[in-house]
Formats: sequence, structure tokens, C-alpha cells
Amino acid sequence: MPGPDWRVALDDARARGVAALFAPALAAPLRLVLEIGFGRGEFLTELARAAPEVAHLGVEISWKRVLRLARRLARSELCNVRLLHAPGEQVVDELIEPASLEAVWINFSDPWPKRRHERRRLVQPALVAALAERLAPAGTLHVATDDRAYAEHIDAVLAAEPRLENAYAPAPWLREVPGRMPTAYELEWRAEGRPLHFWAYRRPAR
Repeated sequence: MPGPDWRVALDDARARGVAALFAPALAAPLRLVLEIGFGRGEFLTELARAAPEVAHLGVEISWKRVLRLARRLARSELCNVRLLHAPGEQVVDELIEPASLEAVWINFSDPWPKRRHERRRLVQPALVAALAERLAPAGTLHVATDDRAYAEHIDAVLAAEPRLENAYAPAPWLREVPGRMPTAYELEWRAEGRPLHFWAYRRPAR
């Protein structure tokens, strides 16, 4: 590792708590942003660079992707990112406190297009319910996909969660979000003409 290693073991995170992972660089109470499935990591990196006072927790199931991003972060000056190699659902259930998340990002997770694999999709009612509980008032869940069938599934799951409201209403989703930073995969898929879908569901401030 060419510099600080911002990877965190799940057991260590469970024992210490999320706030301790960012000490002493960031003091509690944290403003916390979570990205589940950060892929190549450029989106998470830019989020962290744009808001150095905010703690950014990246979760990824691929060990190789975690290692690659850790090496890139080690060569940067960023100290407000921590990386976990773990299933996103487990991290949310075991580590994230209620009403503690300022934002959650789920960008282009695997659509698992075969019907027999649909249960493997990340966006499911149980996860969305858990995230609704863990979003702070006015906190927002952002989701994106390029897959039409998955888009229908995501839309139904998000619309059914009573604790969240659609920030893009009356539209169910947007094809373009002004000012949104694209991911590397998104740029590739735009060039291919794939249909993009973006959601933002917010926990009411009241």
C-alpha cells in the first residue's frame, strides 16, 4: 500500500462502531454517506473530495475492487473514506445506526435479469425498509439502473416503502438528473444508448 490503508475489517467495524472508524480525522457526530456497491470507486472518491467534512463509507462485495480503490485512495490526500468488503445488507443491518445517514447511493447494481435470480437483486423491500429507518430526517436514498426490468422492480419496491417520499414526484423517476456526477459505467452505457433510470427517495424532515 503506497500510503494509508482505509480498508476496515467487518469485525473491527462491528466492535468499534462507525464513528470510531473516522477518528480522529472526523469528529462525532458524523455526517455519514454510504455507497453500496462502489464498483470502480470514482463516484465515491468524487463525493468524498467534494465534501471533506463528511464521512463516506464504501461497501463492495468484490475484494479486488476494494483493494484497487484502497490503493488509489492511499495515493490521494483524502482521509474521509473508509472501505468495507462485505454484503451491503449485512453492513446496514449490523453497523448503521437509526437516523444516522445523510445519503445512500446505489448505482447500477447487478440487475440479475434471469427470473430465477431476481431474489439476488440488491434493491429489495427488506433493504429499503432498513435504509428508511437509518436515513436521518431529510436524508435521501439515490438509486440508478440501466436495466428496464430491474427499473420496474426498483420503482415498485421504493414506492411501497411508507417512510420514504419520492423527491422527483410526480415523475416516478428521471432519465437525467441535472448536475449529477456520472459513473464510469454510466458513461459507457449512455454511449450505447441504454435507458437510464434515476430515483431519489427522501425521509421526510418532519
